[in-house]
Amino acid sequence: MSNSTHESGAGRGAVAAIAAYVMWGLFPLFWKQLERFDATELIAHRVVWSLVIVMGVTTVSGAWKSWAKALGTPRLAGLHLLSGVCLSVNWLTFVWGVNHGYILESSLGYYLVPLVNVACGRLLLGEQLRRAQIIAIVLAAAGVSIQLASSARIPWVALLLAVSWASYGLLRKRSPLGSLAGLSIELTLLVPVAAGYLGWLSLHGQGAAGHITLLERILIPCTGLVTAVPLLLFAYGVRRLRLGTVGFLQYIVPTLQFLLGALVYGETMDRSRLVSFGFIWVALAIYSADNLRLMRSAPRT
Repeated sequence: MSNSTHESGAGRGAVAAIAAYVMWGLFPLFWKQLERFDATELIAHRVVWSLVIVMGVTTVSGAWKSWAKALGTPRLAGLHLLSGVCLSVNWLTFVWGVNHGYILESSLGYYLVPLVNVACGRLLLGEQLRRAQIIAIVLAAAGVSIQLASSARIPWVALLLAVSWASYGLLRKRSPLGSLAGLSIELTLLVPVAAGYLGWLSLHGQGAAGHITLLERILIPCTGLVTAVPLLLFAYGVRRLRLGTVGFLQYIVPTLQFLLGALVYGETMDRSRLVSFGFIWVALAIYSADNLRLMRSAPRT
């Protein structure tokens, strides 16, 4: 492959990955339009409509055989059932947080994800931590402790988002399936519960089964579209970019969410919360600088 071809592919990959991260970062704008609905119902709709979109893509790509084979493998199906539960917990926590005035806390959760990943690697996989990683984790823990001390409440939205997403990533690393194929298995295993819950709501005339506006009638099926499109863009981009580049781009998501929470939705940013975020940002700066140093010192192939 020529350098120009490689650079062109990397350029397209960067555009796709950035577009995916921007979409994820702007998610609060979408979910706020549906805030009068219960978060559990919205996630049930998201599972059902996402499966419709993903199965359409699976049909076009001719990946039904691998889908059926994965479902027929008990170990693989069980692994994706667990990852699907983690994913649904993450989705539910995020939507609940956004629609109950916790966008800033949600952004904190996604800032914490890389550091929780490092901590999980040490605790669960026995990975050795570098000095910079230890410092970053200690600073992040201090930032969370400041929020706990100042507000007298555990920032459970942030912690649950970080832990559920890190757990999802840890489980997915054990699967040979790609992002789209894995998601299709997870949604297939989750859809009976989601569809059953929506059916129960319909029988009782509750939620979207009752009176809804035209805009809501359009947006509810779009829960599948806003799930699938950024995922497809991300899958395209990540194959064409260095992992380190993807790692730096991931901060687009919580940064956009932070700006939306503080500037658009007017969530409170008092001094203690700002100090807490400051500790997290310094921790991420140390973590990212350490990763950049490793990338530069790694031999090029």
